[in-house]
Amino acid sequence: MLKGTTENLSKSKQANLSKSKQIVGEILRLNEDPTVHGVALHLSENAYSNKILNAVKPEKDVDGVSDVNLGRLVRGDTYNCSISPTASAVMELLEKLGKTILHGKKVLLVGTCGPLEASLQCLLQRKGAMTMSCQWKTQQLQSKVNIFLCQIIRSHSATLQCILSKLMKLSPTPTCTAFLYSAIWIWITPTPLGEGKSTVTIGLVQALTAHLNVNSFACLRQPSQGPTFGVKGGAAGGGYAQVIPMEEFNLHLTGDIHAITAANNLLAAAVDARILHESTQSDKALYNRLVPVVNGVREFSSIQLARLKRLGINKTDPGTLTADEISKFVRLDIDPSTITWQRVLDTNDRFLRKITIGQANTEKGFFRQAQFDIAVASEIMAILALTTSLADMKERLGKMVVANDKNGQPVTAEDLGVTGALAVLMKDAIKPTLMQTLEGTPVFVHAGPFANIAHGNSSVLADKIALKLVGEGGFVVTEAGFGADIGMEKFFNIKCRTSGLVPSVVVLVATVRALKMHGGGPNVTAGAPLKKEYTEENLQLVADGCCNLQKQIQIAQLFGVPVVVALNVFKTDSHAEVDLVCEIAKQSGAFDAVPCNHWSAGGRGAVELAQAVRKAASQENSFKYLYNLELPIIEKIRIIAQKVYGAEDIELSPVAQSQISRYSKQGFGNLPICMAKTHLSLSHQPERKGVPTGFILPISDVRASIGAGFIYPLVGTMSTMPGLPTRPCFYDIDLDPDTEQVKGLF
Repeated sequence: MLKGTTENLSKSKQANLSKSKQIVGEILRLNEDPTVHGVALHLSENAYSNKILNAVKPEKDVDGVSDVNLGRLVRGDTYNCSISPTASAVMELLEKLGKTILHGKKVLLVGTCGPLEASLQCLLQRKGAMTMSCQWKTQQLQSKVNIFLCQIIRSHSATLQCILSKLMKLSPTPTCTAFLYSAIWIWITPTPLGEGKSTVTIGLVQALTAHLNVNSFACLRQPSQGPTFGVKGGAAGGGYAQVIPMEEFNLHLTGDIHAITAANNLLAAAVDARILHESTQSDKALYNRLVPVVNGVREFSSIQLARLKRLGINKTDPGTLTADEISKFVRLDIDPSTITWQRVLDTNDRFLRKITIGQANTEKGFFRQAQFDIAVASEIMAILALTTSLADMKERLGKMVVANDKNGQPVTAEDLGVTGALAVLMKDAIKPTLMQTLEGTPVFVHAGPFANIAHGNSSVLADKIALKLVGEGGFVVTEAGFGADIGMEKFFNIKCRTSGLVPSVVVLVATVRALKMHGGGPNVTAGAPLKKEYTEENLQLVADGCCNLQKQIQIAQLFGVPVVVALNVFKTDSHAEVDLVCEIAKQSGAFDAVPCNHWSAGGRGAVELAQAVRKAASQENSFKYLYNLELPIIEKIRIIAQKVYGAEDIELSPVAQSQISRYSKQGFGNLPICMAKTHLSLSHQPERKGVPTGFILPISDVRASIGAGFIYPLVGTMSTMPGLPTRPCFYDIDLDPDTEQVKGLF
């Protein structure tokens, strides 16, 4: 056995020597090739040797790995040496945090080695930092360290979790942590009374993937700039449970919302322009402009041929249409009083809630009252969230109803000839954006409809792709906005009908402080210090507020799905308060109720929640929809009002009644319902906390999103354009012009 082992080692050594000679030979060849201006080495870790590193000519040494270049760097001759681009990028990244961030700081290099380690140490020391190094196998990291620089060779969850688990053991927390090839993040405090759905979502998938070795994916909505610069802030999570990079997540990202804004407003412009042109031109003039002669040829576009077919005109030659057929073709006869398609903007601007358009002389006296909605309330956003393919999206865009004609028939985007252009604007937005959590768990960010004025869920496409990727036994955690009365109800009755997916478990997020508010605690004003009722133990307030939690559990049970309550724990919560909430939740029918500390401990703080979710998901459920689609629109609204909100009945305004009658006659009566209602109460009155009873739910208006596939009633005075508060978030958001670092974003 010993002899055989020696022979094998000898052969292995010979093979390595042979490989080394081949590498050196190739380097020497490249050194002499005048068409090659630089040589970068990308070899396996055990293939590097001094002989290989120093074979590269110093003037072609892109990575600065040779002794000549390293020596010049050590002597300070930085103008005559090549420096590792990775090391240079790290220094630039650190300096963006502040010109003096390194001076006098202790920096620990984790996982770096060889020339990169030497380059980083030299550059850091020249900035006044003290440096130390260790490898990943080191069990205990240095505790008195200001800055960590960690090299990730392979970006997978185990490596990232190794980093975080070691960092979390340190006290105090380092002032700055950077991942080479990744990002820098800053920790922030969550909204005082926010329940933390996004944070819980991220903590849960981190626990599943990094700690329980279960394939998992999070599917989140893209945040609107409305709340980001308004009151609520961003939606990337917080602490050790957030999506990175946070700034990109909360600001623009890949521009999906801008694409929706452009598409929506193109359609709005097409509506008003068509009314103007039809009111100022004869049939002949309209026809000549709609079907012009180009290079001596006159022909219909494909979308115009489709319109002719819908009109029952089976002709393809523009010269063969009769005068009556031409009139039918060119005139949509839109009734301006029935226009429901509004312009949108992704900013909270209360002064755009009612405007007058068309006041310039060039519009020839055609003016009307209109309004702006927030961009994420656009039907195009809802379509993006519910579509299943490009073909499906294009079909849905064409079906969007913008108004009625003077005979009471619906006018669509397809009638206006704009469907193809809308699809072009949306062709990239249909693709979910792949991001990751701090612990490396994958996250799809896609679509962003509000839950109070739209259906409030991330996209069907993201869910389906994620389910395919996690495989059998994996978990996809997808969020629904606000409470069970809004986001969850719409998730089940609208999104699940569209996707055909059946949920396995509901995770209901609660906080002690929010429950105290429902129990009669004092009003909370954004930005103002919290009253002592929220920062000191008060078991009576908690017990009284749990009525709202009980109601939310009951709502989830209407759909036959097991409920796990995730109590998002804050540092001011007492053990007695936490225990009381969990006990009441279990007594109220929750499968389990678990306190979570993911904000401060990452996935490790949500392991118990992850275990509870796995157990609940293994149970048989009897999922069912709340109502039958064949029921009249009024009855579907009443079922939601009574069974979900707890209303005694509903009351329809004359406008709402008229709209329901019109939609029913037009054949849209079998669509699901998407209630536009305040998220601050189970009722229509935001100030009524806990579980209001005995109220009549007023329906002020009813609109139709035919492309998205639902009818949406407006409850009470619900506005589709939020306003800015006295002190918006933007007061705290700033940009350092020297470092380009975004400050104050959360």
